[in-house]
Amino acid sequence: MTAIKHALQRDIFTPNDERLLGIVNVCKAGKKKKNCFLCATVTTERPVQVKVVKVKKSDKGDFYKRQQTWELRDLTEVDAKDASKENPEFDLHFEKVYRWVASSTAEKNSFISCIWKLNQRYLRKKLEFVNVSSQLLEESVPSGESQSVAGGDEDALDDYQELSTREEQDIESMMEMCEDAISNAEAFAEVLSKELQVLDGNYMDLSKGHIRALQEGDLTSPKGIEACINASEALLQCMNVALRPGHDKLMAVKQQQLLFAELRDTFARRLTNHLNNVFVHQGHDQSSTLSQHTAELTLPKHNPLHRDLLRYAKLMEWLKNTQREKYEGLSRTYVDYMSRLYEREIKDFFEVAKIKMAGTTKEAKGKFGLHGSSGKLTGSTSSLNKLTVQGSNSRRSQSSSLLDMGNMSASDLDVADRTKFDKIFEQVLSELEPLCLAEQDFISKFFKLQQHPTVTPPLPETEELDGSTPSRLPPQAEHRHSLSSEKDVVRLMMNKIFQSIETELNSLIALGDKIDSFNSLYMLVKMSHHVWTAENVDPASYLSTTLGNVLVTVKRNFDKCISGQIRQMEEVKISKKSKVGILPFVTGFEEFAELAETIFRSAERRGDLDKAYVKLIRAVFLNVEKVANESQKTPRDVVMMENFHHIFSTLSRLKISCLDAERREAKHKYTDHLQSYVINSLGQPLEKLNHFFEGVEARVAQGVREDEVSYQLAFNKQELRKVIKEYPGKEVKKGLDNLYKKVDKHLCEEESLLQVVWHSMQDEFIRQYKHFEDLIGRCYPGSGITMEFTIQDMLEYFSSIAQSH
Repeated sequence: MTAIKHALQRDIFTPNDERLLGIVNVCKAGKKKKNCFLCATVTTERPVQVKVVKVKKSDKGDFYKRQQTWELRDLTEVDAKDASKENPEFDLHFEKVYRWVASSTAEKNSFISCIWKLNQRYLRKKLEFVNVSSQLLEESVPSGESQSVAGGDEDALDDYQELSTREEQDIESMMEMCEDAISNAEAFAEVLSKELQVLDGNYMDLSKGHIRALQEGDLTSPKGIEACINASEALLQCMNVALRPGHDKLMAVKQQQLLFAELRDTFARRLTNHLNNVFVHQGHDQSSTLSQHTAELTLPKHNPLHRDLLRYAKLMEWLKNTQREKYEGLSRTYVDYMSRLYEREIKDFFEVAKIKMAGTTKEAKGKFGLHGSSGKLTGSTSSLNKLTVQGSNSRRSQSSSLLDMGNMSASDLDVADRTKFDKIFEQVLSELEPLCLAEQDFISKFFKLQQHPTVTPPLPETEELDGSTPSRLPPQAEHRHSLSSEKDVVRLMMNKIFQSIETELNSLIALGDKIDSFNSLYMLVKMSHHVWTAENVDPASYLSTTLGNVLVTVKRNFDKCISGQIRQMEEVKISKKSKVGILPFVTGFEEFAELAETIFRSAERRGDLDKAYVKLIRAVFLNVEKVANESQKTPRDVVMMENFHHIFSTLSRLKISCLDAERREAKHKYTDHLQSYVINSLGQPLEKLNHFFEGVEARVAQGVREDEVSYQLAFNKQELRKVIKEYPGKEVKKGLDNLYKKVDKHLCEEESLLQVVWHSMQDEFIRQYKHFEDLIGRCYPGSGITMEFTIQDMLEYFSSIAQSH
């Protein structure tokens, strides 16, 4: 019972400034045996309050908890049931009757005796004690007012012992501090009583089990760690007891404080040495390298290590609050050794990624010098070109030269290669993301950062503009600075632990860009998505910041890819001996747009792509005009017509909304130059007849009436018949056939505009024919003059010529 009483005083009553004077182990009468304790207590502060407290064990049975409390002044009767023989039953009458059965009659009697004493000393209203032996109450009657109240096992008085020299000195010191020590013995006795309560109330009492745990507790087993946590918390509680003025001069207090300091230092050394060894061992661990696992592109997981270390989190918090220097030393050691571990793992991981990205075997690894963190391609450009072409069974047409960027050869990667690259890059980012988040979460929990405000160094004072006294931040701002500082500590630790990630990512990105500049599109989409995801989790996290920095590099490569394509457009040279056809950068833009639309289909944002589209299409327009003006073999209108028709078709098919204006402009340029080419190429197939009617129209314009034109000598009916006879149907068809061959030489096959142009020429010819017929009808009415061939004949000529070719 003594041990239980000691535990209850320490865990339940001392924190509430109460003293436990009586205790009995009971269960409710007539019910299943569910034991609890009834405790008689008094407060240490005046006015004294006397209570009866019901205490029971928790459901798990690992600690006691306060369940119900009654004021002793509310107790009206104590019924012991039988005063003549032993009986463990008794009733307490509060607002209702509570029936109890004690574990023994002796405990019951001791508790009732304690209640009697407390009633006699502290309560004016006297309780009714029924069925209680008078002998029991007589033994409990106080012999004088100065007798202290005690119950149970505290009734016995210690044997007399003579004061030691040190004790005499302490009493003399206390008498000097108390002015009434000689004149008012009762007041001095009160002071001594309070001092005794401080020492006797278990405030600065640490159990032998806690002391043993701090000195030699097992720091490797869960049970041992738990014991050390409990002991360290109990030690901290004892060391933080708020002493009253003068208590710190008591020898017993000084000795306890010295013991606590020694225990703190001893345990701090043990804990620091143990965790240091764990960090050093993990930093030298070689089992997590990827050299044997090149088949799968994965990073080792550190969840088991984190799980094991988190068992020490409460001890790290204790160390942070008691031995800040050792805590910070452990933080540095962890960062130092974990950075070595992660550097090895990340180096191996990226080496595997580069090998897979380049599509090489072990032999190729040596050829290209893929050596981990260096990330440099020591192989020659020609070797890289051979590498990238390897495995491609098809080649694009010559028109795809726009896509051959940087150090690439004319051969290019096919879609399968690009898809493979995309998957590898996504795998790299997907492996890095949880690794960084898990480590950051562990650091925050293990080192107790971002949990509570910490004591931060004073902020530097700043001089006011007017030269007045420097000012400091308000308390709220300092609190926010404290929390922000802890986040900065986490970010700083993460930067040191993962210092190689940004370098390795930039090296991998450089390789991907060197293999194929169009990889920058894939990387831009993937990196943007992961940055967006990281920012949603924590905009200021290490992962978000690092990926954001790398995204800048990816965006720069993307811009470089666009600029390179525009530069190639400007450098295109057209052969003077062959027709132009569809320009290579026009088909290059088409292929770029098709690929980009596929890549950016599910992207969160495409602003960068839309800006690139506008730059590219304007460059395409300008350089088509430039080539058309410089073309010698192919008419300018043909170059413009064919290429802008191709551009219009591409934009109509892909439906790129940001290029709607350019799509309309391309259509306008195509139709304008088609009409211009038709008119210029067809010219005047009935040239002499055209000149004749131009003269007729000139006379009419001069004021000659239309029906009088035939009286003009040069434009009479006879002259008209003579000119018409020069254009029989046979000759007209022959001239049209030659025209068809000429147009066929100008136009390219891939755009298939020959029939469109031929049909437009047919329409133009018919328009001219009808114009001549109209003039004959108005200026030579009733003459019966007609053309040598009809419109139907003309339609047959155009049709048969097209079919024959």
